[in-house]
Amino acid sequence: MLNLFQHPSRERLYRYIHLMERGGCIYILTNKSHTVLYTGLTSDLYFRIKEHKDKYYPDSFTAKYNCSILLYYEQFSTIEEAIAKEKQIKNWKRAWKVNIINSINPMWIDLFDSIEP
Repeated sequence: MLNLFQHPSRERLYRYIHLMERGGCIYILTNKSHTVLYTGLTSDLYFRIKEHKDKYYPDSFTAKYNCSILLYYEQFSTIEEAIAKEKQIKNWKRAWKVNIINSINPMWIDLFDSIEP
């Protein structure tokens, strides 16, 4: 991990402080046929989902399986809480993931337009 104080940079330090203040967000994506569910973690949901939609990383799992539909997301005040929840969800059976998606998004619509940049 990069030690911010070994390479002083105000911009990097401000970015780090901003990320820590922002906390974290977990999310679940799917493809058009709903055959794949992908669980991810980010500190900037809008930016990260945009990367998935644009296939910014063409060799990634989400690009390969065309996962770009945001079905579920949950914001946490700390990144540690988000990491713990992501690990929990990744261990869930598909049926449990479907239940959590259906609890907030029963029509399985793309929630991307509901988040702010």
